[in-house]
Parts: sequence; structure tokens; C-alpha cells
Amino acid sequence: MNTTLRNILAVIAGIFVGSIVNMGIVNLSGALIPPPDGVDMSDMESMKASFHLFEPRHFILPFVAHALGTLVGAYVAGRIAFNHKMKFALSIGGFFLIGGLTMVLMLPSPIWFALLDLSCAYIPMAWLGGKLASGRITK
Repeated sequence: MNTTLRNILAVIAGIFVGSIVNMGIVNLSGALIPPPDGVDMSDMESMKASFHLFEPRHFILPFVAHALGTLVGAYVAGRIAFNHKMKFALSIGGFFLIGGLTMVLMLPSPIWFALLDLSCAYIPMAWLGGKLASGRITK
């Protein structure tokens, strides 16, 4: 396979698989940690109006979804990429970081969550995914 095509496929696959992991966890989160009464998690306006009712436990699974989605997506991209595996893994982290920043601007989440999410769930997880994909986790 052409190296350029393989590297493009790495990015597409990383974004696709990472998004599936992220959305899978987000979709399960309401069943595992129910939202406050009266909050419709599928309606952005309902969430905005009710964010004052959310407790710290309601932010655990969104953080896990962002971190694991990025980790898995970066790992997939790093495994598929022909060369520069870490660069491709980190590009997945950058992509998901932009998505996370967009959500922070759209939803009035607590500042502690925004800081934790943006600083720990994306680039560090992409770096770890890149390390795992390149087989250099101990080096």
C-alpha cells in the first residue's frame, strides 16, 4: 500500500474508532450514573439549563470517554501509520482536543472539569497511545 494512503487511512481510522469509543461511553454514562432528575442528556438546552444540578460524579464518565476515545484513536492511528507514528497519534489528540474545547465553549461545565478534561484527556492520552502503538512504552 502507498505510504501516503496508509497514513491518511491511519488518521481516518483513528478519528473513527476514537469517536466510536467516546460516544459509546457517553451513551452508556446515563445508565451507569443517572443524570439529575428532569435533565434530558440528548438536549443541549436542557443540559445548559440544568448544569447547576450536576455533581462531580456526573463528570467521571465524560472524562473517561474523552480520555479513552483519544487513547484508542491515537493507538489505532499509530499502529496503522507507516511512519511518524507518534506524530499521527498526537494529531488524533489534537483533533479530539479541538472537539473538547468546542464542548467547553458550548456547555457551561465547571472550571475544574474543563481544566482537567482539556489538560489530561487529550494530548497526554494521545502521547500514551502513540507510545503503545510504537511499542516503546518502557523507553
